[in-house]
Amino acid sequence: MNDIYPDVASLKPEELEILCNEFRRNNFIDPETSEKLGVKRGLRNADGTGVLAGLTSICDVVGYTRDEEGHVIPAEGKLIYRGIDLDRIVQEAVEKDRFMYEEVAWLLLFGDLPAEENLELFKQILDSHHELPAGFPETQIMCSPSPNIMNKMSRSVLTMYSYDDDAEDTSLSNIIKQSINLIAGLPTMMIYAYQTKLHVYDHKSMYFHYPKKGLSTAEHILSIYRPDQQYTHAEAKLLDLCMIVHMDHGGGNCSTFSERVLSSSGTDTYAAISAAIGALKGPKHGGANLKVMKQLDYIKENLVNPADDEEVLNLLRAIIRKEKGDGSGLIYGIGHAVYTLSDPRAQILKKQSKTLAYEKGFDTEWNLLCSIERLAPKAFEIEKGTTKHVCANVDLFSGLIYRMLGIAPELYTPLFAIARIPGWCAHRMEEVEFANRIIRPAYKYVGSSQEYVPLEERTEK
Repeated sequence: MNDIYPDVASLKPEELEILCNEFRRNNFIDPETSEKLGVKRGLRNADGTGVLAGLTSICDVVGYTRDEEGHVIPAEGKLIYRGIDLDRIVQEAVEKDRFMYEEVAWLLLFGDLPAEENLELFKQILDSHHELPAGFPETQIMCSPSPNIMNKMSRSVLTMYSYDDDAEDTSLSNIIKQSINLIAGLPTMMIYAYQTKLHVYDHKSMYFHYPKKGLSTAEHILSIYRPDQQYTHAEAKLLDLCMIVHMDHGGGNCSTFSERVLSSSGTDTYAAISAAIGALKGPKHGGANLKVMKQLDYIKENLVNPADDEEVLNLLRAIIRKEKGDGSGLIYGIGHAVYTLSDPRAQILKKQSKTLAYEKGFDTEWNLLCSIERLAPKAFEIEKGTTKHVCANVDLFSGLIYRMLGIAPELYTPLFAIARIPGWCAHRMEEVEFANRIIRPAYKYVGSSQEYVPLEERTEK
């Protein structure tokens, strides 16, 4: 029961049992029926690849090739932003010691790398919009707390509608204006929502720091998150890098597709971005890094020697058999819908996080994640008898990075949303400007026919 609002969404156990039993009695769809009718559940083809649902010039996700017969051929993964390989962007960030989130945001939104003067202008615009509208933190965040930061972010985005005199205007210029406001303001909303959650639900002190001028987005987040507003350059750079690799992942991922579906209906920017946040919240999408960290802690606690490959392999096999772990049979952070041999994002985070992991005393955890990455495919092969290629995905290392930065677990998925919002906005602009057709797939009715029975003639079944 909700301790803050005890009367909300409460039902007596016997009432709930009646309703659940009624649903179960009248509802069932056999997954085999979907296969027989050729339904592509999850919009997936029989070989696991995605159904082609649209065109985009924003981002390409490469995880395999096809031979002349159309069979999937595993390949090293590549993530390409507007024609530029992510690895090249990261190389620039590392070698030139530059914060790159703002530059990549421009690239995704507008399609090309910004000239130096345009980049500086864009940084100044974002910098000037980190602060929320007057009264927003007090009336819209503090006065309506939420135990879940993703839900609060979604509600805050929707509330921004009321602060916009042109909220329903779907012209390109207005969507760009709204996008910049959300890209700049969402990090502040996230931290303020978290601080309010600390105060109301955890009974701890909260800090509402005003944004400082001249900071990158990563520095801004750490500055208003930490009570003393202190952080190192290396910490901010790693957070910036983590956000860069999360910024987009094509039009077919769950949250971006959700945003495009809403955008196709002609709805406003706030409704569309709020829907994307809601989709990303799910543990099968953006919430996966939390699962990874819980699993990492479990594995570490249940090993005598984390450096013993045989012991790690045996525990992973037991997790797959559902004898250990959370009973799901899943190894979180392993496997991806598109990538086969490697997820470039995972490899980037793995490489760039090693130094800080050793400096901060997280070397055991970092090495254990590497062991899981290396041994999980073998465990699946032994237990499932399959030689299907599975690789580490971005979630395997992102959660540990956030932990090393001292970031609370409640913010792992919200940080994913902060990283992804430039991509969402870019896809909204593309959908509204060029697709111009409401997304409307078909569902086949498989229910039975029944006659309407007058109320007085009905009997309980």
